[in-house]
Amino acid sequence: MRVTLSFATTSDGFLDDTSTQRLVISTPEDWAAVGRLRARCDAIFVGAETLRRDNPALVPHDESVRARRTTNGLRPDWTKVTLTASGRLDPSLRFFTEGDAERYVFSPEDIPALLNVATVILADGPLTARFIVTELEKRGVGHLLVEGGAHVLRMFLDERMADEVRMAVNPALTLGDAGYARFDFRPAADVACDRENLGGMQVSNWVLHPDTSNEDRQWLRVAIDASRQSPPCATAYRVGAVVVTCRGEVFTGYTHETSATHHAEQEAVVKALAAGADLRGGAIYSSMEPCSRRASEPESCTQMIIRHGFARAVFALYEPDHFVECRGALTLRESGLEVRVYPDLGDEVRAINAHLWG
Repeated sequence: MRVTLSFATTSDGFLDDTSTQRLVISTPEDWAAVGRLRARCDAIFVGAETLRRDNPALVPHDESVRARRTTNGLRPDWTKVTLTASGRLDPSLRFFTEGDAERYVFSPEDIPALLNVATVILADGPLTARFIVTELEKRGVGHLLVEGGAHVLRMFLDERMADEVRMAVNPALTLGDAGYARFDFRPAADVACDRENLGGMQVSNWVLHPDTSNEDRQWLRVAIDASRQSPPCATAYRVGAVVVTCRGEVFTGYTHETSATHHAEQEAVVKALAAGADLRGGAIYSSMEPCSRRASEPESCTQMIIRHGFARAVFALYEPDHFVECRGALTLRESGLEVRVYPDLGDEVRAINAHLWG
């Protein structure tokens, strides 16, 4: 998933004011640019406080946008996502009543008032950006646009889950004591910034994590091809894996290649270690999500990946709950790894494992 943060502030850094009326910070030219950005996304995420204060519908009002999304293979309406700690969400909010796309609410507890109105996703621990991204990926979201408020934006930045940031500042609008929700974004000095002026708005765009999809897909193709060499087995998935070190060394493996208990990731790592490779900072590509729990070995593939200091983990298909419930992607993210998933390659992985689906 790619995650883009987009927000507008006043000259003194506020996202809103203390009044009960919705504050318009952007100029029409900036709004048009935001509309184009929204049109390319699968889902839009705003916090519950934003819903209560502004009551946005978060739907495309321009039929040409809906038509263009359909032409590009997207649903006419984008999926809507919010987060609440208190559960105080009125089902009559426009977020719930307008549009025909999915509505997801992340919450620590069930919200009976939203039954048949939205899908409430419960967290078995803290409500984090890593958890939210993982759960949305499982539901088919490939590009998430996060628009606030301040708590949500900060959460994604602090957990390093933001790939791009778009900040629009209105230099003609200063709130002072009337300001509400100050948000200050200061990227590292070495992060390149593209700037433009849109009707007086000073717009800055940063890429925090470059798009690696072309390279990732290349290595996933190698992993998927390797998985075809794995013999069908009633107790294991046919998986392929590729290890790429920081020095460019490449090692491949597939399920049960040398041992009846080895998973694909193990096979590739064993070869790398035998060759004296340094795995720290490297990347591991797997046709399926690395396992997080297993009975045949004392260590899961997820634990092994973390122990050897990999920086990135990339896979095509989230592990189905056929044998056990897997939380490999979330565990890797919680340990600081960058995780990328390419579900459009998942159907091929499912087909390779058709012997398990009956």
